Amino acid sequence: MPALRTKSVSTKVTDEEYAQLEALAGKQTISEWARAVLLKAAKRNADEQVILAEVVALRTILLNALYKLGQKQELGAEEMLELIERADRDRFQRAKERLAFPATEGQT
Repeated sequence: MPALRTKSVSTKVTDEEYAQLEALAGKQTISEWARAVLLKAAKRNADEQVILAEVVALRTILLNALYKLGQKQELGAEEMLELIERADRDRFQRAKERLAFPATEGQT
């Protein structure tokens, strides 16, 4: 037996916004559509986290390598391997930290 839905979430919208929501909902009621959209948005997308983790690792490697090269210092094989290991080790934690901030953080 499915759990009863006893809580409600609501918001006020303009006539234009309501028309947009109706169009997006299609044959679903706006309530059904909104519930599905909100629940999907509330779940972390594992694919996004993996992709962001890889980008964070690449950024770490690239910035450190470019800094070394910009300082006219040599980047040896052992040092590069250590850099890759550190980037791989920290990537998921750093991605998680970035995903924890709301998308609007810092915007005005």
